[in-house]
Amino acid sequence: MADPTVSVRDLTTWRDSKAVLDSISADVLPGDIIGVLGKNGAGKTTLLETLLGFSRPDRGSVAVFGEDALHLSAAAKARIGFLPQQDELFGMLNGRQQLAIVAAFHAHWDHALIERLTAEWTVPLTRRIDSLSVGERQKLGVLAALGHHPDLLVLDEPVASLDPIARRQFLQQLFAIGENERRAVLFSSHIVSDLERAANKVWIVKDGRLHWQGELDALKESVVRLHIRSRAPLPANLAAPNALATRIDGNTAMVTVTQWQPALADTLASQFDARIDVEGLGLEDIFLELHR
Repeated sequence: MADPTVSVRDLTTWRDSKAVLDSISADVLPGDIIGVLGKNGAGKTTLLETLLGFSRPDRGSVAVFGEDALHLSAAAKARIGFLPQQDELFGMLNGRQQLAIVAAFHAHWDHALIERLTAEWTVPLTRRIDSLSVGERQKLGVLAALGHHPDLLVLDEPVASLDPIARRQFLQQLFAIGENERRAVLFSSHIVSDLERAANKVWIVKDGRLHWQGELDALKESVVRLHIRSRAPLPANLAAPNALATRIDGNTAMVTVTQWQPALADTLASQFDARIDVEGLGLEDIFLELHR
């Protein structure tokens, strides 16, 4: 197995006597496209910024390309592309000038790629940045993060202000990056459908912890909704193993469970003299069930 691009161990950050990040351990491997999902205030932005060494944790460590994230060498930093939630573009410049400044710091800036994406995404490079819409600024920020073909691309809400066409174009570029097994992408998004399309792994952040980290397909196999139809009224205290949510209405019930094992259906069917139907869930439904 290749060495991790990012290695996180026991990462903990406190603010105002509250753990914003709580004992997080995880790895980002070459070839990963990891979608980071969580409610507002769950700790997503703090996590991404801490992984890049912008914030010092109260406990734990982060290594990026084998180096301490708080003391990255210039060579390591040159292998990273980052788009913060709030862009750091220079308003008095136009888009072309902004990209020229970024390109000057990278010996292998791909001018052809940027010209192509600029045309495809209709980015107005000749206008002052402070006159651009939020979506246009976001496109420009993505270009600045992509142009040097970073081995680690970290994007905090990269499509929040993009229209559906622009989001689709951006996701196509992520797919292209994912074809390179040497590169890794870590991005957060509130648009679950986009995250589900682009990511091969998911981190679900809940109350400062990683409630789930792993393959998206494995998550979908782990969390299912059971439809229980019994011959007799079901008990109000119906308890299924690893239940996330239970809704009972007379002889029927819907139970969402995690760590799903098919044998559970037979057990419940026998216990309640019931028919059990198993419903697979999409990522958005899983996320909602995890936060009930």
